[in-house]
Parts: sequence; structure tokens; C-alpha cells
Amino acid sequence: MDNTVVISTPPHVKSRRTTKGIMLDVIIALAPAAIAGIVFFGWQALVIMVTSVLAAVAAEFVYYFIYNGGFTKKCVNAKKVCINWLKQFDYTSIVTGLILALIVPSTVNWYEVLIGAVFAILIVKMLFGGTGRNLVNPAAAGRVMMFLSFSLTAYVATNFEPISLDSELFTGATHLSGWLLGGESASGHMEWLDLFLGTGVAGCIGETCKLALIVGYIYLVVRKVIKWWQPLLYIVLSAFLSVCMAATVEGATFDISLMLDYALSGGLMFGAIFMATDYVTSPKGLYGQIVYYVLLAVLTSLLRFYTKIEVVSFVIMIMNLIVPLIDTYIVRKPFGYVKEKSKEGK
Repeated sequence: MDNTVVISTPPHVKSRRTTKGIMLDVIIALAPAAIAGIVFFGWQALVIMVTSVLAAVAAEFVYYFIYNGGFTKKCVNAKKVCINWLKQFDYTSIVTGLILALIVPSTVNWYEVLIGAVFAILIVKMLFGGTGRNLVNPAAAGRVMMFLSFSLTAYVATNFEPISLDSELFTGATHLSGWLLGGESASGHMEWLDLFLGTGVAGCIGETCKLALIVGYIYLVVRKVIKWWQPLLYIVLSAFLSVCMAATVEGATFDISLMLDYALSGGLMFGAIFMATDYVTSPKGLYGQIVYYVLLAVLTSLLRFYTKIEVVSFVIMIMNLIVPLIDTYIVRKPFGYVKEKSKEGK
């Protein structure tokens, strides 16, 4: 008789969903943005994606191989370690590498994104214990490290001109950056259709085409990987607060129609769908999640207003560090809890 006792953390819910399956869904959801990035920015975007993904996977394998004694005793256990790595490989490094590639400009050097991917996997993920134990989103951390270490300049996709004849081409700063700085791009010349499709817009590889992001968002919601209201709360509230703060500038007026410009500019939509919703680095309870997304929106609008740059990756990292406090002080209802009836009600 087998007397083995299996101990696991609660709640004890049986489900067919696995980490590998969820990550595969995320990869599929990222595919439209990746394809749009290649179409818009050409072979440079493809090189960045391949480099980032391969570097992320290789970094995870090397760490696992060394940690599990692949090099000990003249690599006698090398084959076994490799087989074990393949069995436990859950696609998380592929997701991290792909997300990192999609949130950087196509003009970055291949070695810059390689360093960013290795940093995201080795330092942010593996050194903290691997999948499910990282404190912050690895891709966001890699993006921030690259921003601080290298010059990340976004350019307009040369393959497509703006659809609107009145639209202007912006080289250098993104539409959002020019807008926040109060330049010509703040005058409203960029049409919503161009912002939505990414035509004639300077930006990062996977962030410019909002149509592709929405397709990925719908897929994740249908597959029940994320909750439909989570990205929407972040995006809508952040856009509304940005409009409110813009109205405080001397001579400015409150224009609610500008919400769409803020929502469609920069990396807000990508970050809200694919990064802020990360299971590991977001709160577990409903009320904690609401607080989390509200604070994300507040910080994003504040930092966008005062720094005049895109700050989504920075904000997500900051909030990731606050998540343990949220889970500590906003206590979830215990699994299976049933409220006791009062004596008067009996």
C-alpha cells in the first residue's frame, strides 16, 4: 500500500490548466503584434525577436544546467540534466523574450536586446527561484535596464505612410513623447485611425498597431487567461486622469475626447494587456487587483505628466514591488469560506 503523502499549498483546486498551456496561449495572443511589427518595421524587427527569444531560452537553460550539476564529474550527468530541463520547460522564457522584443524599438542593436533578455531571465527570474518566484515582471525589468543603459530611440515604420493626409510623420520621439512635451504632435494632427493601426507612428515593435493588441486581448479573455476588466480599468482610468492633469496646464481646457489619444499612444495598451496582468507579480484577490490597477493608472498618469516620457514599464515594476503589501493588508476571503448565520437569523 502506498502511504505517500502529497503536500501542496492551498487552495486545492483541480484544473486542466497548466503553466505551459497558459504560456502557449500568451504566445498565440502575442503573435498578431509580432506579425504586425515585422510587417511595419521589416527584417530588423524579426532579428530583434529571434535574438531576444533565443537569448532568454539559452539563459534559462545554462542556469538550469549549472545549478543541477550538468558540469560536475566531467559532465557525466549532462544528458540527464538536459532531458529534465526539456520536461520542465514551460515556455515562460519564450514569453519573456518575445515581450521584451516587442517593447523595444526596431533600431536597437542585437547585442543590446541580448543583454536585456539575459538580464531579465538570469537576474530577475532565475536568481529569485525561477517561474513563479520573481518579484517583478522580467520583461519590464529588462526594458528598464536597457532604457537606463542604452539609447532607445523609436522611429516611424518606413513601410507605411499615415492614412490621413493631414497627419504628420514623426521621426525620433514617439507621438506620446512629442505630445507630452507640448510640441507639434500635441496639436492633434495625428489621426486616431493612424494611432489605432500604427501607420506613420513612431514607436516600439509590438506597441504601435493597437488593432493587433486588441486581437490578442480578445483571445486571452476568451481563453480565460485574463479578466476582461483588468486592462480596461488600467487604460481607461489612466487616460481619464491624464486628460484631467493636462487640463491643469495654464491656458489648457478639459477635453474628454483626448482620452483616446492617451489610450492609443505609447505602450499603455501593450503593458496593460500583457505585462500588468502577469499572474506572479499581480495581486491574488479581487479587491487587491482593483487597488493594483487603480494605482497603476494613477502612477502612470502622474509620471507621464511630470517626466514627459513613456513610463509604463517603470510603473509596472514599482507596483510589482508593492503587490506583497497589497496581498498582506487586503486579505482574501478564505477558499471555501461560508459566512456564519447570526443567532438572530436562526
